[in-house]
Amino acid sequence: MSSGILDLYSDHMLLMSLEDHQTILSFQSSEEIYPASLTKIMTAIIAIEALDDFDETVTVSPALLKSLAEKNASVAGFLPGEQVCVRDLLYGTLLPSGADAAVTLACRVSGSEEAFVKLMNEKARSLGMTHTHFTNATGLHNDSHVTTLDDLALLLEYALDNGVFYRIFTAHQYQSQPTSMHPQGMMLSSTLFEKMGEGGESGVDGQGYLKDQGWILGGKTGYTPQAGLCLATIADISDKRYLLITAGACGDTSTAPYHVMDAVEVYSNIEK
Repeated sequence: MSSGILDLYSDHMLLMSLEDHQTILSFQSSEEIYPASLTKIMTAIIAIEALDDFDETVTVSPALLKSLAEKNASVAGFLPGEQVCVRDLLYGTLLPSGADAAVTLACRVSGSEEAFVKLMNEKARSLGMTHTHFTNATGLHNDSHVTTLDDLALLLEYALDNGVFYRIFTAHQYQSQPTSMHPQGMMLSSTLFEKMGEGGESGVDGQGYLKDQGWILGGKTGYTPQAGLCLATIADISDKRYLLITAGACGDTSTAPYHVMDAVEVYSNIEK
């Protein structure tokens, strides 16, 4: 596979075979980027490993929600003072990319987001993510909150070995448990699969089917104005599994899903 046949919107790309853990193709994958909500991959895997009882309930802080609203952060939709179980917070972190869920988990694990960030950076070092530095649990922009696609590939490959993480990462939708504030629960939907289903622009249907190429199994989206559109996915193509990360695509959350279109472009050009 040659980069010359690809016409991508993203400035950075890394394609890896999960069969032999080898990078197939990459460009600018070692350059520093802002990871946006791909950060929540780290937040989720640390919380999964740190918390034993996924049925434990945690209170969503009103002050936290106020702060996130002021920053225009994406949220899953949990309400001030709501008692939410850890499992629902995990799904809320990865599927709708909820900063409310991510920071609530961070505070449950470490007492504060600041303390949790120390765990994030320690984990990054232990995984060999030598060009990564986190400043928050959500991916909200900070000039010092940086990584590379090479580092993110290390992180995602590690996280996918965890069965709980894999199950959430590949979920399309999830019905949260009833609470006093959401008596019917909430339907949490994957931002990735929602983007796939938007009018066929992406070149893949809402279930992840890539025509006769294979399937996109799951993933995590990200966006800030500084980071551009970012995406981490895994896919089965011709009975082989691949990991793809892209960053720096043009557009925003209201435009065509250029990051998803790039994923389709790359996966469709894998030699059978």
